[in-house]
Amino acid sequence: MFLRFGDLPFASATHTNVINPELQNLLTPLLADLGLSLWGIEYIPGAGNSLLRVYIDVEDRLVSVEDCETVSRELSALLDVNDLIPGHYTLEVSSPGVDRLLFTAEQFQRNVGETVKVALNTAVDGRKRFQGPIVGVVDERITITQDGVEVGMVHANIQSARIVPDYVALGMAAAPKRPTPRKTAEKQ
Repeated sequence: MFLRFGDLPFASATHTNVINPELQNLLTPLLADLGLSLWGIEYIPGAGNSLLRVYIDVEDRLVSVEDCETVSRELSALLDVNDLIPGHYTLEVSSPGVDRLLFTAEQFQRNVGETVKVALNTAVDGRKRFQGPIVGVVDERITITQDGVEVGMVHANIQSARIVPDYVALGMAAAPKRPTPRKTAEKQ
């Protein structure tokens, strides 16, 4: 089961895009003091051991392993003292990565033009899965292009969304080879 920020067992709302205020109130000043920001949170319940994954971000540089270690250590202590998460859980702190999940409409807005994979809770035009570039965001309505057709979706209906990176443009993959035309024998 994949849950996002607001679905933590201590959340006051069950909506998947609602940010839990207690956890946000703990994280925001901690991350700000470290020059970092909160990108999003995943909570994945498990039998006997759940997973709490916190994504951190920073402007003007990449998130380092040291950033993740520091946040993990500091956040772990805060969570132990405030006891916000019932039962046993594993805390992971990570950068969002190039294939980052998008948690908020604002994050969609910042990534207009990027290609995304979107899974919906309720079908739109008979589909629950879409992939294409983000063309616009107005309030909580996100529009992407799928197969040349614009498709609008309300942010509240999005189960998960992730950037589909262009690894060639990022210099992380070789450009695909173009097929060479076959030479035909000339008739004499």
